[in-house]
Amino acid sequence: MPNLNSTVNLDIKKLFRWWLRELDFLVPEKIRLLVNEKQAFIIVRPEGRQLALTYRHNGVAEPLAILARNASGIAGYKALLDKDDRLAKADVILRLTAQQAIQKELVLPAAVKENLSQVVAYELDRYTPFKAEQVYFAIQPLEAKHEPGQIRVMLVLTPRETLDALYEDIKAMGMSPLFVDYEAAPNDLEQRYDGYNLLPEALREKTANTSRLVYSALIAALFLLLGAVLVLPVWFEYRMVNVLQEKIDAIEKEAKDVKALQLEIDAMIDETRLLIAEKNAAPMVVNMLNTLSALIKDDTWLTYAQYSDGHLQIQGESPAASALIGILEDSELFANARFVSPVTQDKVSGQERFQITVDVNSTVAPMSPNGRRK
Repeated sequence: MPNLNSTVNLDIKKLFRWWLRELDFLVPEKIRLLVNEKQAFIIVRPEGRQLALTYRHNGVAEPLAILARNASGIAGYKALLDKDDRLAKADVILRLTAQQAIQKELVLPAAVKENLSQVVAYELDRYTPFKAEQVYFAIQPLEAKHEPGQIRVMLVLTPRETLDALYEDIKAMGMSPLFVDYEAAPNDLEQRYDGYNLLPEALREKTANTSRLVYSALIAALFLLLGAVLVLPVWFEYRMVNVLQEKIDAIEKEAKDVKALQLEIDAMIDETRLLIAEKNAAPMVVNMLNTLSALIKDDTWLTYAQYSDGHLQIQGESPAASALIGILEDSELFANARFVSPVTQDKVSGQERFQITVDVNSTVAPMSPNGRRK
């Protein structure tokens, strides 16, 4: 079960180098060659008073030659350079053997992790037969399991006289080593920035930063392009959504205005319908009078007429008042004709006085004076 209380150590520099290696494959090969021509290695391995040279490219090793550490070796290396153009574009690595270097694994307190070199240099005579001023040494942290509060490191060292002599011989041939390592613990050439280097700072090759800066700029530009590829579509979608939202807001505002107008129109229509209904609920007096004129004969005349709440009340004189009930009942405009007071006879005119009430049907079209429906 993993220990969730353990401390996570994050090496920013190592993380950045890993990130660059992961993005390296995205850079076209021609551009990589343009900013960094040295894509191969010449591995120099001491064998007594001779140097064995091996050309390594893309993981494939090719033996070149075994040269003596004297003037003939210098001439031989120059001949190799003239014969093979690849060698001028390769980095030189000096790889020591068991005769020139030793390796030892150390277990140290985790508290000294930030000052490994100083701590090991101070107590080097405890770990080896040498003192710090007698050797060149390098320390490489190990990924092996260790006890809590401790770290494991690999100590690699070589006598100063041995390395200085080898360096002078190689330099005389025209080679400048990129780094020095030990064949029992070689550096990974594909991840050489994470390796160790036995070569002291004063003897290391002063590499030009131009190509590295250009290469880093290309990687940064590639990263920016990748970011743009991821961000720009989202940004464009965001802009499009904003434009659409503005259009939707404008349409919604117009829709609200239209809805308000529609409500006003509906209210006016309802009021108009109410007015029409009220108007149609009561027939026109002129229509009722025309109908009465058409129904009642000339020998009958009216002295009083009043319409109220769907009822028409008429008074007058007629030779036969009772006949008026039937005449009014036969009309589609009038119904339920009845006398509201007894019929009396006028002694002077001899006519019958009547007072009749009828219900008026407002939905029936009135009659014209000639007796026809309009």
